Amino acid sequence: MKIHFIAIGGSAMHNLAIALKNKKYNVTGSDDAIFEPSKSRLNNLGLLPAELGWYPEKITKNLDAIILGMHAKLDNPELLKAQELGVTIYSYPEFLYEQSKNKTRVVIGGSHGKTTITSMILHVLNYHGREVDYMVGAQLDGFDCMVHLTDDNDFIVLEGDEYLSSPIDRRPKFHLYKPNIALLSGIAWDHINVFPTFDNYKEQFKIFVDSIVSGGSIAYNSEDAVVQEIVRSSTNTIRKLEYSTCNHLIENGTTQVETPEGLMPILIFGKHNLSNLSGAKWICQNMGVDEEDFFEAIASFKGASKRLEKIGETQDRVIFKDFAHSPSKVLATTNAVKEQFPDKKLVVVLELHTYSSFDPAFLKEYQGALDHADEAVIFFLPASVAIKKLEAVSQEQIKSAFKRDNLQIFTDAKTLHHFVYNKSYDNTALLLMSSGNYGGMDLEKIKKLFSLV
Repeated sequence: MKIHFIAIGGSAMHNLAIALKNKKYNVTGSDDAIFEPSKSRLNNLGLLPAELGWYPEKITKNLDAIILGMHAKLDNPELLKAQELGVTIYSYPEFLYEQSKNKTRVVIGGSHGKTTITSMILHVLNYHGREVDYMVGAQLDGFDCMVHLTDDNDFIVLEGDEYLSSPIDRRPKFHLYKPNIALLSGIAWDHINVFPTFDNYKEQFKIFVDSIVSGGSIAYNSEDAVVQEIVRSSTNTIRKLEYSTCNHLIENGTTQVETPEGLMPILIFGKHNLSNLSGAKWICQNMGVDEEDFFEAIASFKGASKRLEKIGETQDRVIFKDFAHSPSKVLATTNAVKEQFPDKKLVVVLELHTYSSFDPAFLKEYQGALDHADEAVIFFLPASVAIKKLEAVSQEQIKSAFKRDNLQIFTDAKTLHHFVYNKSYDNTALLLMSSGNYGGMDLEKIKKLFSLV
């Protein structure tokens, strides 16, 4: 097949392009900006466009399909040419469904935890040498490409994102997969630029549950009241399997989980991750992995990239970075680190970076999210607010939203960097949370303060 990607450089899109190249498809693509690691990975396989930009002459009737990324605009010249010629256009999730409609589709959904749960499942299956197709949004140890497609495997495991499918397909991605086996981890309002009310946001998850194939199943987090309400009220003819946080013990900075063979130490921690572990176990059991084999494999799971990732440690200090930015994720991650290291001073540096986090109506959702931090720091760039064409956000608004009088706020990158680089970290746990990069902060410089090297 001849497939052309419009916006090939995205983190998800370039992985799919590589997967199709590995499947011996004829793959081409365009983009107006491609960054690392996408650039090098595409280049290594001969998929990097010779020049950046959009070239409608690349679009011909000889193409079997176009895959359209969210980065493209409605007036993209290549998209307009494809529409003019009548070339078949797929969104990313539409194409994944086409590739998996004869497989058992396992879809992991939820506002938070879906990347980690999907990663746990793939880790367990990989550990036991069980071949499956997959798509996950984070880089995992032992996996070269985060999309894998074959004609032979019976199962495909998909991370079910609720964000929109493409510029011309405004349906959430996870509405298109039609799972046989599903999981719903938790629901907390997110993506307010697309879902302006919480009720509207919840509706997307109701549609997801109702999209499960008749006779299929859903494992759901019974500790989340909204998830419980949505799953239990669904009239879809599916099996409903609830899970909750597994029994565990924290001792000397190590979490141990209860297994049929007794307590077993694991490499991850935090109540949210222990809930994720329980959900992953249900799914793996539905895929034919017994409980004993699951625990044997999960003992070596280090976590998904950018999810509560330890990047430095000495005897008296430890540093983590996390992708967390939404209120529920910030709260869960902060609490997890404090619970794991109760005798250390917890310093949290959170960058407000997303569209939602600058919306005055949404800011109040952050109330209490940093309460367990001994020292809390917020960083944001007023220029980022302006780029998103939003009204300016004041420091007073942020302090009022978090309801924390001693909140420290930085709006200048150099001032923040100086603060972080020169701080004393004796007996400290430092938690960096952002989907951005703190205005270009040098993580390697910070790592040296948290390393024995």
